[in-house]
Amino acid sequence: QVQLVESGGGLVQTGDSLRLSCAASGRAFSRYTMGWFRQAPGKKREFVARINGVSSSTYYADSVKGRFTISRDNAENTLYLQMNSLKPEDTAVYYCAASPSTSSLIRWDYWGKGTLVTVSS
Repeated sequence: QVQLVESGGGLVQTGDSLRLSCAASGRAFSRYTMGWFRQAPGKKREFVARINGVSSSTYYADSVKGRFTISRDNAENTLYLQMNSLKPEDTAVYYCAASPSTSSLIRWDYWGKGTLVTVSS
């Protein structure tokens, strides 16, 4: 069982930066693949970024590549999303997700409740 709690959302202006955090429960955090998703108003939830729990390799959606950085602090059981050069289209509820699978197959079995990021123009 994994519990995830996001924080760090808020209201910012275009071009600003914001750092989201996701605090995870449990003792096996370092083995989990972790990811960030977002859902804009009136839109479907979309993938933002992930970081592998074994290799620490990362992958980003094209829309955020070069602007966002996903990272983790395994000692603190915390996932981060550093968001730079924010745009109004980044406005969304951002969700943290966890995949406990130890294989290459990703199953987003656990989700946080989300934190709202609003980017004004």
